[in-house]
Parts: sequence; C-alpha cells; structure tokens
Amino acid sequence: MKAATVFICQDCGTRAPKWLGRCPGCGEWNTLVEEPLREPSRGGVSAGARAAVPISEVGEDQGERLLTGIPEVDRVLGGGLFPGAVTLLGGDPGVGKSTLLMQLFGHVGKERPVLYASGEESLAQVASRSRRLRAASAGLHLMAETSVESVLSEVERLSPAALAVDSIQTASTSALVSAAGSLSQVRESAARYIEAAKGRAVPVFFVGHITKDGMIAGPKALEHMVDTVLYLEGERYRHLKVLRAQKNRYGATFEMALLEMTSEGLRAVENPSAALLADRPRGVPGSCIGVALQGTRPFLFEIQALTAPSAFGLAKRMSVGLDRNRVQLLTAVLERAMRITLGDKDLFVNVVGGVEVDDPALDLPLCLAVASAYRGRALPADLAAFGEVGLAGEVRGAGSPTVRLQEAAALGFARCLLPASDRERLDKPPEGATPEPVRSLVEAVELLFP
Repeated sequence: MKAATVFICQDCGTRAPKWLGRCPGCGEWNTLVEEPLREPSRGGVSAGARAAVPISEVGEDQGERLLTGIPEVDRVLGGGLFPGAVTLLGGDPGVGKSTLLMQLFGHVGKERPVLYASGEESLAQVASRSRRLRAASAGLHLMAETSVESVLSEVERLSPAALAVDSIQTASTSALVSAAGSLSQVRESAARYIEAAKGRAVPVFFVGHITKDGMIAGPKALEHMVDTVLYLEGERYRHLKVLRAQKNRYGATFEMALLEMTSEGLRAVENPSAALLADRPRGVPGSCIGVALQGTRPFLFEIQALTAPSAFGLAKRMSVGLDRNRVQLLTAVLERAMRITLGDKDLFVNVVGGVEVDDPALDLPLCLAVASAYRGRALPADLAAFGEVGLAGEVRGAGSPTVRLQEAAALGFARCLLPASDRERLDKPPEGATPEPVRSLVEAVELLFP
C-alpha cells in the first residue's frame, strides 16, 4: 500500500489533495509539488530522539577516508571519501561523469565491496565500460535499478564501503506516485539515500543531470542537502577536463583538478600549469600569463586578447573563460589608464585550455594582454602577473603571494608583476622569481610599454 501524499506549494506552503496548476493560496503557477504526507506529532518525545550533550564530550574522530586511486580527485574531495559523506557529481552529457565514477569505485572495490546502481544503462553496458577502463575489480557489485527501496535493501545485505547512484534523476520511491525525475521524486529519493549514508557511515555518490542553463537538474535544495558538489567541466571533444568543487563540508571549496581523457579513462595531469602553457606562443602580442588561485592551489593561465576594427561601428566584446561583464568593465578602466579608445574595435578574450576562471587576480594580466594587443607589442616571455584592478585603476592585493610566486618560478617565469600591498606581505621572495610591485594600472602599463 502506497503512502498518502499531499501537494504542497513551494512558495507559501498551501496544501492541496491533488495537483493544481495555480496555487489557491498565493496564486503562483506550477509551484505545487507532491510530497509524502507526514502528520505532525501530537506532543511528547519522538522515538529515537537524542538528548543534547556538552561540546566537551564530543570527540573529533574524523573517520578513515577511502582513497580513490586518483590523487587529484582525493585533493578536491578533501583527502578522499569521507565516511557518510554524500557527493553530487554534475556535468554536461558525455563529459565523463560515469567514467570517472566507475574508475573511483573500481579502485575502492579492489579491497572492499562497493555498489554501483545504474538507472540509465543495463548491467551488460555498465560491465563493458568497467572492463574497458580496467576497473572490473572483485569487490565491484552492479545493479540496474531505479527503485530506492530495492537499492537500499541491497545495501543492507551487502554492507558496501561506498554507494554510487547513476543518476539521481532516474531514482524513484514508492512513497510517491509522480514520475522519476520530478522535483518531489528527486528530493525524496535523495533524502532516503542521505539518511542511509549517515546512519551506516557509507559514502554515497549521486550523478546529476545538467539543465540547459548549466545547473544541476532538480530542486536547488538538492545541492543544500548533500555534503559535496562537484562539477566535471570540459568540451566533449577536448581531452582536458576540469573537476571543480563548488561546495565541500569536508575540504576546501573551489578546489580544482585537471584531468586528461585517455582510452583507459581519466587520469590526473601531474603538472597542470605546464599542460595549460604547453603550446604558448612567444613573442606574439596579446598574450599574458596570469597566476590564479583555485581553492588552495595556484595555476598559471594564458590570457589571450585580440583587437580588430569593428566592421559595423558597433564593437563586439566576446570572452571565453572569463566573465564577459568583467571584461567590459576592465576595458573601460584600461581606456582611461592608457588614454585610448576601444569603442571602435572588436575585442576577443580567451583563457587557453577551455577553463573557466573567476579569480579577480586575473584582472591585471587581462588588462596587460589587451594593452599588448592594442599596441601590437609582445610582453616579455618570462613575465607573469596577478592582481585585482579597481574602477579607479588601482591594483589591489590578491592574497597568497608566496604560493603564486612559487608556482611562477617553478615554470621558469623570472619576473612577476604583483600588487604593491602583496609585495609588502612577502618576507622573502621565492628563489627564481623577481617580484615587481605596481600600485596602479597606469604604473603597470608605463613599466611595460614606456
């Protein structure tokens, strides 16, 4: 017998016995979502309730983390799979989500039993992929199942060290009559899995579909419910992929790992900065190396800029890898600093490698790349830069100057333009990189383009 359900407005909380297009309470459209009927308790203490304890009696046992076999993925996760942690892995179709998950579970399955539940592929398809990736370990158990109750029943029997659900949009529970993939089914199915993960201290992975806007499909509350949200980014036909942590309760947020797609699956890129700069042209105007911090790790990115006369009098501003609005803002600041006009020229900006970066420290190298393209003069090949640029043209501190300079020195960049405030924080500059502090964009431009 199926549990009773009720339709609840997600805006005002109005309840209805059946679905209605328009909420009778607030008048909003398509806000009624089916949820299991849970009657409020009539007083007293609920079963299983626990009493509060003083913080001095709470231990700091972090549990033993499971290593995934890919050190870069372990770093993004905060050191490996945390017991009871629930991770949501999202990405575009074909980017490699299932491939990455199969590799991780194949490694863990070498020593402990793990369960991989697929709701989109047959057992033969999943097994074929695991053999192709050489991940068919003895402890890897497969299920072609969408029912939450069936998967949790197998979890109870098998007691796996980790559970994968591919994908959460195909999961459904018998407590609801709505179709799999609906808001109510996704939220309720995730809640059942999360409850099992916390109760049994089992790491759980959800694979999440992506909408056309680039967001994980389903209710936004799904990302709040889980402990870690990972995005696997990269164009379908490019070999480099980026694994980024948008949320992590057990590690640093915004950590980034660079992975390479091979015939045997994804493997970590040992030196990401060197890989991103492998084909960098030298002596060409419009190119500048920027040092960005992603989580706790520095990366070197090549910022390219190209200016061209506008054909129709309306200048274009196109950007790949950087926020387009930020590019327009910095272009206006650069025009005032250099006393030039870019309104009659098209501007194209690109971060080489197809990586999207939002570190404000790339403001200064972006401006220098545009200035280089406009002047038609190449920047020194051994120059790197970082720093945030304000509306007044001042160069503000970006933070962590030591690790940025160390990464630049490791790749052979002997000079590094940096904010003067960051230079003052340096006790001793790293060997191999000479810091050149600047206080404004005008000072930086005059230094490189006298």
